Amino acid sequence: MMTGKKSGFIAVVGKPNAGKSTLMNAILGKKVAIMSDKPQTTRTLVRGILTQDEGQLVFLDTPGIHKPRHLLGEVMNELAEGAMREVDLVVWVVDASAGALYLHEDILHKLQSAKPQAILVLNKVDLVAKESLLALIAEYQKRYDFLEIVPLSAKTGDQVDKLVRLLYQHAPEGPFFYPEGVVTDHPETFLMAELIREKVLKLTREEVPHSVAVQIEHTEFREHNRVLYVHAIIYTERDSQKAILIGKGGGVLKRVGSLARSDMENLFSRKVFLDLWVKVKKDWRQNEYLLRSFGLADKE
Repeated sequence: MMTGKKSGFIAVVGKPNAGKSTLMNAILGKKVAIMSDKPQTTRTLVRGILTQDEGQLVFLDTPGIHKPRHLLGEVMNELAEGAMREVDLVVWVVDASAGALYLHEDILHKLQSAKPQAILVLNKVDLVAKESLLALIAEYQKRYDFLEIVPLSAKTGDQVDKLVRLLYQHAPEGPFFYPEGVVTDHPETFLMAELIREKVLKLTREEVPHSVAVQIEHTEFREHNRVLYVHAIIYTERDSQKAILIGKGGGVLKRVGSLARSDMENLFSRKVFLDLWVKVKKDWRQNEYLLRSFGLADKE
C-alpha cells in the first residue's frame, strides 16, 4: 500500500484550440497560460504547479501540434512531441465538439510511437450530444490503451476535479520539486510578455496575431510610489502589421496596454505602469537567432 506523497510531471498535449491552456488554468485556479480563440496560442512549455495534500503535479502546457509553415512552427511541434517522451503522464486534450477522430490521427500516431501513460480528455462536452460523445469514446478506446477517458468542460469547470483526482491516482510517488505556494516557475517577465501577447490576439485581425512577439525590456519597482514600471516592445513582421497594431490615433495599442496592465495588477497585486512600443523585425519567425532571443528556441 502506497503511503507517500505523489509527485509527477504531466504533459498537456493536443491540437491548436483544443482548450489545453484553459484546462490548465482551471486545474490551477490561477491564470498562468494565455487563452485565445485563435489556434497556436501557446508557443513554449508553460509550467503550472499544483500542490495539494495528495502531492504535487507539474503540468507542461505544450504548443498545439499542427502542420508547420515556418521555423517557429517546427520548434513548437518539437517541444510538444519531446514532452510526450519525458514526463510521467500525458493528458491528451481533444475538442469533442469537432467530432471526427481522423482529425487527430497524427497525434494518435505520436502516442503509439512514444507509448506514454496517457489520459484522454474530451473537452467542450457542453457542446456535444450524449449519443455523439459515447460514440467518440468508443472509437478512441479502440485506438489506444488510455489509463482513463474523461469527458469534461474546461470552460465551465465541469468534471475538472475528477480529472485532478485521477491524475493524483496515477502519478508516481516522489519528492516535491517546488515549494508549496509556487504556481509557476516562469519569471515575472515571461508572464508579463504573455499577458501582452494575449491582448494582441484578442484585439487584432487575422493577419497580425501569430506574427507578434513580445519582449520585456526593463522592469523597475519604485518604492516611493509602490508602482511597478514595465517597458515592453511588441515585434511584428511587417510595417502593415505595425500600423494595424497601433491603430488609428494609437487606439488599439492603448487598449492592449490597458487590458494587459489590468491583468498584471491582478496577478502581481501591485500598481503597474506599462510603457508599450511596436517595432518591426522582418520575418522573425524564420530567423533562428531571433527565435532564441525571444525565448522561443533552445539557446544552447
